[in-house]
Amino acid sequence: MKPIFLLLLGTMTAAISNAQIKTDRWLKELLEQHASPLLKSVLEQPETYQYQLIYTEIKRDAHQRPSFINHYLNVDRNRYFNPASTVKMPVAFAALEKLNRMGKTVTAQTAMLTDSAFSGQTAVTKDATAENGLPSIEHYIKKIFLVSDNDAYNRLYEFVGQKTLNTALWKKGYKDIRITRRFVPMTSEENRHTNPIRFVKDGKTLYTQPAAYSDLQFRFPATKILVGKGHWDKNDSLINEPMDFTEHNNLPLEDGHMLLRSVLFPESVPAVQRFHLTEDNYRMLYTYMSELPYESRFPAYDTSEFFNSYTKFFFFRAGKEPVPDHIRVFNKAGWSYGFLTDYCYVVDFKNNIEFMLSATIYVNKDGILNDNKYEYEETGYPFFKEVGQTIYNYERNKKKAVIPDLSRWKLMYK
Repeated sequence: MKPIFLLLLGTMTAAISNAQIKTDRWLKELLEQHASPLLKSVLEQPETYQYQLIYTEIKRDAHQRPSFINHYLNVDRNRYFNPASTVKMPVAFAALEKLNRMGKTVTAQTAMLTDSAFSGQTAVTKDATAENGLPSIEHYIKKIFLVSDNDAYNRLYEFVGQKTLNTALWKKGYKDIRITRRFVPMTSEENRHTNPIRFVKDGKTLYTQPAAYSDLQFRFPATKILVGKGHWDKNDSLINEPMDFTEHNNLPLEDGHMLLRSVLFPESVPAVQRFHLTEDNYRMLYTYMSELPYESRFPAYDTSEFFNSYTKFFFFRAGKEPVPDHIRVFNKAGWSYGFLTDYCYVVDFKNNIEFMLSATIYVNKDGILNDNKYEYEETGYPFFKEVGQTIYNYERNKKKAVIPDLSRWKLMYK
């Protein structure tokens, strides 16, 4: 038996280490045991690929109540990665929450017309991809989750407002989240200004939201966040200096993972962390998170471009494989500047499997950002596929005391 002092010292050392980087030896060994040469190479170079991974086992009791067991690999909330389109997920949640706080006059299906009132802003009064030809919060949410549409995100960012969005997330305990910008070239000041918006039904204006300005004071890190060794700027000039991400969007992996869980399993998190959503809101989100592009009529997507697994990084994206009918993936993925990230909950109705999996990886061998030379296909997507398959196989082979009832996740897709 080890001396008590050494046991205490080991516990203290682990606690100090985990305050910075969370790693479960078991998860690392599981991945290494089944890893291809490519995955082994990635796992052996955490500084190069900056990968982080969270795997959550879900166990049900006799009353089908879930408990969650998190396993971590190289998770460090202080290590920045560009969240790209994954920030669209909390913005969609916050848009529905704001709508509910406005009362019952306006719904997610009400036509939302966006005007412009400041430099850089654009107006939207029509949407040819909608069945009725008009934009709405629900239609924007659908496009965000099915194909990660940037304009849809911009419009919901404008509806919620920079200040309301961030303060709402901070109040839920996500102090490190920072969503400062649209996905369109704008200055920091322009991103603080949001457009006037009208909600209209049958030619009648039901609600008007004036243009707004965010005076929010962000807690930007004291040390600049610099990535790469060079970057191409907006003038297509190569700048031989790292790119500055200090004031860019920020969404730590643990926070994105918990945001997804708070909407999929709201009863599993403290009340303060839940979004103020209705049953219809939840059903809408679950549908669009898991729907595939070919299942949508409005919009009708070109499936040669927006293929079956377009936004499903785990398992399928690497080879553009179709998602089997008995599997549904509820997720939000993002890709930009060489960073790939995915937050997902996987359900297999045939084999009675469910688990959560979130990861990010950086694949930019030449260190130059904005040159569109990233190893997404060669390294990034294969990483997600193999990690997903390893976890899935583990889930499929392990014994379960209680078989989960997954009927909640069997949804109708128009």
